[in-house]
Amino acid sequence: MLSMDKLPWTMRAPRKSVPEFYIDEVLPILMRRRALQLTKFDYRLTSDLDEDLQKLRCRVNFHALKFTSSIHAMGQKLVQKLRLMNTRYVAIHLRFEPDMLAFSGCYYGGGEKERKELGEIRKRWDTLPELSAEDERSRGKCPLTPHEVGLMLRALGFGNDTLLYVASGEIYGGDSTLQPLRGLFPNFYTKEKLAGDDLNPFLPFSSRLAAIDFIVCDESDVFVTNNNGNMAKVLAGRRRYMGHKRTIRPNAKKLNVLFQTRNQLSWDTFSRKVQRVQRGLMGEPDDIRPKQDDFHEFPSSCICSRKPGNISATT
Repeated sequence: MLSMDKLPWTMRAPRKSVPEFYIDEVLPILMRRRALQLTKFDYRLTSDLDEDLQKLRCRVNFHALKFTSSIHAMGQKLVQKLRLMNTRYVAIHLRFEPDMLAFSGCYYGGGEKERKELGEIRKRWDTLPELSAEDERSRGKCPLTPHEVGLMLRALGFGNDTLLYVASGEIYGGDSTLQPLRGLFPNFYTKEKLAGDDLNPFLPFSSRLAAIDFIVCDESDVFVTNNNGNMAKVLAGRRRYMGHKRTIRPNAKKLNVLFQTRNQLSWDTFSRKVQRVQRGLMGEPDDIRPKQDDFHEFPSSCICSRKPGNISATT
């Protein structure tokens, strides 16, 4: 856009717009001005589309996604560094930044200091309702702590020699919050640790840093989400569509009960219970989340059905 003599016309589409809106309102502007920027475009198109349009949408979402050469090169450089250490690695989108915790209305045992800090951040959003932190956690609406993510992975059978890449911004609580996860998985890496000073040109731009994390997570052998946000959903859908790679989604509601009773259970019992509550959420090819049709995470309308003896293909 910076290379253009004149910036494109900008408009915002209403949420979940039907195709007719784009034909009647967007297309005439695009034809007249030749370039058009749609702001806040995620989830602006309804999921109730004809199959052919969904297939086109898949190609736009997953094939047309391109990063600038500098972002792509940095992301691939980090992937290569990880592959040199181990042929396989697990990526976690930790999503434990202060703004995320404040927005969720959750509480993590940090006393009055935590309540005050997150409460101040929460004031940024005028329309957020008053929430009970206990109710939100019991409903599975709170991200797991880094320690809880580590316990889940160990219970699922990932050994302490697993190579772990952690994608995140500023972690609430800093190194002290991350230390329990590092203790469980000593082979612990972030973009900052892998890239060193090479990351400096990207540091002022949070979206570019997120794009680098996106690339490394997308290339991982196993991707673990800790929040059902846009990035996690698009990554999960892309990994399904582009040939299928495993994505693990924590069952936060049921795991919360187990974490509360962790000290009362033997490790074998705890591990067995974690494996039980995670059934159907381990990224198997036919995993489907019941009663919710989220196109970005489950682009089933443009993934060909698996046939016996054949590898599933994409349309």
